[in-house]
Amino acid sequence: MTTAVDDAGSRMSAFIRDPYPTLARIREASPVSLVAYGEGVSVWLVTRYQDVRAALVDPRFGQDVRRSQAIAAKAGGGITLGSDVVHMLNSDPPDHTRLRRLIQGVFTRKRVDAMRPMVERIAGGLLDGLRERQQVDLVADFAFPLPIMIICELLGFPPEDLHSYRTWSTAILTRGSGMSFEQATAEMKTYLHELMTARRATPRDDILTDLAQARDAGELSEQEVFSMVFLLLIGGHETTVNLLGTSTLALLHHPDQLAWLRANRGAMPMAVDEFLRYESPVSMATMRFTTEPVTVSGVEIPADELVLLSLGGANRDPARFDDPDRLILDRDDPGHLAFGQGLHRCLGSFLGKLEGEVALSGLLDRFTGIELAADEATLPWRNTIMLRGLESLPVTLRG
Repeated sequence: MTTAVDDAGSRMSAFIRDPYPTLARIREASPVSLVAYGEGVSVWLVTRYQDVRAALVDPRFGQDVRRSQAIAAKAGGGITLGSDVVHMLNSDPPDHTRLRRLIQGVFTRKRVDAMRPMVERIAGGLLDGLRERQQVDLVADFAFPLPIMIICELLGFPPEDLHSYRTWSTAILTRGSGMSFEQATAEMKTYLHELMTARRATPRDDILTDLAQARDAGELSEQEVFSMVFLLLIGGHETTVNLLGTSTLALLHHPDQLAWLRANRGAMPMAVDEFLRYESPVSMATMRFTTEPVTVSGVEIPADELVLLSLGGANRDPARFDDPDRLILDRDDPGHLAFGQGLHRCLGSFLGKLEGEVALSGLLDRFTGIELAADEATLPWRNTIMLRGLESLPVTLRG
């Protein structure tokens, strides 16, 4: 079956605003569908939970972005997959194994648990600032600065440059941002080179110093250091920005669930898992390709084909979750795929959950009332099928 998912006009706008009806139709029609991805390029889209979960751990679905780019180039269309920035998320073993081993110790559950005071300090300071204002943009004033300040503290990046980080991230991940992917990565490289030079002269207790020392020891190339920082800086905040914005909007849509959460504050960890399932911050997993013919629920995908795995579609699959289009905070089912699965499971999943728990708890602690302060039809969503997040969320805060 071939399903047309256009990249232009009202159809794409509707999909960006609410992808779930389209994903449901695709999921019900066939386990795998061939869809348009850019001009002249088609990819195979997998949307059912069982199939997506299996594909996430199947080594026959490669993730080396250089090979994905070569397949896309052969098909024509001129799409750019970022093959000049190779990191853990878009590489395969042995590169993936080596790169992940160098950094994974920072994000273990034990290390992340020790970060709670830092997360609470930063969240508390931001929330205190919101108390002085009746109406705020929850994305710009809270959801964005919280995770970017945390990852900058871990990396050792100057917090006064937050605007630059956001500009680069937006250009790299979304369409029509006003800055090209190439310009954003070039500016990031220049900026990082200056910071690395400073760290070599004056080491600190931060990830950037560790990476500089790994580079000098021959464990990483200069390009790999950049790619690692690229992934940590962008991946380390984008998902949490999306999680906090969509979670708040979901609570406004479900006042009964908001009341339940206020009355059951100890259930926040379980609630965050449901927020992650209901609106997966990463809607599509990183582009994959078939290293050989692969059969998915009776449909054969030939070798050297591009494949997208819909995490958002899988997490709304009624074959896996009862009443999947409804937010149920006491669902107590952590089986969502929002963080992926297998070798490439999100390295920062523990930190992302901690940020979500602390941020949403703090929001409910400080404000007795939260109301949408804009026409919901006008709320801007991130202009990408890969991420699911709001660009802004005007709210009125009381209490």
